Amino acid sequence: QVQLVESGGGLVQAGGSLRLSCVASGIIFSGVTMGWYRQAPGKQRELVATITPRGNTYYVDSMKGRFSVSRDNAKNTMYLQMIDLKPEDTAVYYCNTDIRLRQYWGQGTQVTVSS
Repeated sequence: QVQLVESGGGLVQAGGSLRLSCVASGIIFSGVTMGWYRQAPGKQRELVATITPRGNTYYVDSMKGRFSVSRDNAKNTMYLQMIDLKPEDTAVYYCNTDIRLRQYWGQGTQVTVSS
């Protein structure tokens, strides 16, 4: 049974930083691409970044420079380091993987950035 569990969200002031974690179980973590998505109130869920098993990363243009995705395959964990946070970064952040064309999602972790 695939399970993805996010943590690390919270309330932070604009300009602050947070590091999100996503722990995976039930999969061969070292063999799958992982991704971070976010969904702001009233908006569609959007891609933030992805990371391949070997650590190759992709970022949506608006996230480049402030967000950094990484993974520790020994711990079955993916991270999202976020700096210089802005109120528009307020959203629920989800981790995701795609195995045999089936999408798996965590429950999400809330990030709230106050101005």
